[in-house]
Amino acid sequence: MTSILYRRATEADLPAIVSLLADDPLGTSREDVSFPPNRKYVKAFTAINRDPNQLLAVVELEKEIIGCLQLSFIPGLSRLGMWRGQIESVRIATGHRRDGLGRKMFNWAIEQCREQGCELVQLNTDKSRPEAIRFYEKLGFKASHEGMKLVLMEKNPSP
Repeated sequence: MTSILYRRATEADLPAIVSLLADDPLGTSREDVSFPPNRKYVKAFTAINRDPNQLLAVVELEKEIIGCLQLSFIPGLSRLGMWRGQIESVRIATGHRRDGLGRKMFNWAIEQCREQGCELVQLNTDKSRPEAIRFYEKLGFKASHEGMKLVLMEKNPSP
């Protein structure tokens, strides 16, 4: 039986992570898979890696990175100072989808949130991803709130 390894990402993992993020219809148009990685990815990685309330994780199977996600541990004053775990940038490589690895990855991520003292785990997903929404609902997530976004900078602003 092959073992799955969950670990904190390193800068050397950036090409694999970016490839995973680009490996879906939404990511294809918004990620840059060039090598070496775009400086913006390196800058973001450095900030994430320095922040004790951030965890960028990868999932390895037989020394191949087949998944990734980012956890943010968010302190808050509401609900008696409750901490929340925010799960973002979730991906499983195309060839490994639908074989239970996503569920295992989420179980691991939720346990990380528990260990950090989080009392709630939340995530956002694009409304154009109905399969992802069904997957999250099967894990017990509820669409209890409406998420909203305000884009502050276009990807390619006009001159």
